[in-house]
Amino acid sequence: MIALSEFLILGALLFCLSVAGIFINRKNVIILLMAIELMLLSVNMNFIAFSHYLGDVSGQVFVFFILTVAAAEAAIGLAILVVLFRNRRTINVNNLDSLKG
Repeated sequence: MIALSEFLILGALLFCLSVAGIFINRKNVIILLMAIELMLLSVNMNFIAFSHYLGDVSGQVFVFFILTVAAAEAAIGLAILVVLFRNRRTINVNNLDSLKG
């Protein structure tokens, strides 16, 4: 059986990888969205690990709500990207400065 610490270490590694993806790549919006989704999934994995370890189902139910919100976020984010690409012909973050004053 896999220990709780191994799940938590894997979740921490995925979380650090997603934070590094956000800080290293600030040019492509798609990669930024993927890094945010990876961050949410690493937190979900920690919820499931603690839920299984404690024998409580409430953590797993909470994960379903988080996954629903994450799916809606991904759909809205991709819809915004499609509109931005149609208007600007780029998804580069540096070129999306039309709201600057």
